[in-house]
Amino acid sequence: MFLAGDLGGTKTILAEFEPTVDGMKTVRESKFASRAYPTFSAMLAEFLASRTGRPLKSACFGVAGTVVNGVCHTTNLPWALDDRVLAGTIGVARVKLLNDLEATAYGVLTLPASDLAVLNPGASPSPSRAGNVAVVAAGTGLGEALLYWDGTHYHPIASEGGHADFAPTTERQIELWRFLRGQAGDHVSGEKVLSGPGFLNIYHFLRDEKGHDEPSWLAEEIRSGSANAVISAHGLAGGVPLCVETVTLFASIYGAEAGNAALRYLATGGVFLAGGIAPKLLPMLRSGAFLDAFARKGRFHDFLAGLEVSVSLNPKAALQGAAHYALRL
Repeated sequence: MFLAGDLGGTKTILAEFEPTVDGMKTVRESKFASRAYPTFSAMLAEFLASRTGRPLKSACFGVAGTVVNGVCHTTNLPWALDDRVLAGTIGVARVKLLNDLEATAYGVLTLPASDLAVLNPGASPSPSRAGNVAVVAAGTGLGEALLYWDGTHYHPIASEGGHADFAPTTERQIELWRFLRGQAGDHVSGEKVLSGPGFLNIYHFLRDEKGHDEPSWLAEEIRSGSANAVISAHGLAGGVPLCVETVTLFASIYGAEAGNAALRYLATGGVFLAGGIAPKLLPMLRSGAFLDAFARKGRFHDFLAGLEVSVSLNPKAALQGAAHYALRL
């Protein structure tokens, strides 16, 4: 038996697996509200307290934060994790901490075609992809990773690309950058725009700075429900100009950043969009706003226009990636 987890800023999924002839299968899985626990150890102890059966042999956790020498201080949670301490807590010889996007990168390699939505059918590569792959994921935060292709195998490489500078590409985006700089100080990261909180930042910019009308009934819906879900639903439906522009601007910035990642990593094997936001905005990502911005890179337009861009529809890609790594351990 082995243990895997996806530790996110909003929710955490822990699961036990066992190996099978053709891979592995899930034995037990639980979901937790991350912020309800002061430490990951407290959550882990609760999960382990109810387990029965054969001993665990290894564990791997994808963590939303930078992992250095087996230690991670999570980005959006007050947790500190050490793989050696966790090995003792769990009672196994090996525990591996992966950056959450590194785990996602392992996971997307295992997804069947039914778990992927290709935004630009007909683009390269063929289903037998080869070459480096970029993974960009907007969710609670913004994560990026590289799948390095050595000619035979893929090797996921973590990054903190989501905390690099937001690079506006239009006059409207420059105005957005100025608006965010007034709030965030001298560093406006990509995550300030391409994330759940970033989506709401765009909405507030258009409403408060650009004077877009917010109908009273919409304000009431936002107060009584999930703001991002309400805004995106009306944006995709096309009935409220403020919501439509919010979704369109978000998609355009997402496309530009995905194109940047493809150039940085020379992603001839294509680009995966992961995280919780892309599947919810799929109709907009399939429209011109995302793909136009993705390829609008001057002399590299044709190169980028020929790369396949796929959205991961499986919310457990990071968990699957961590599980596959634990199986290797």
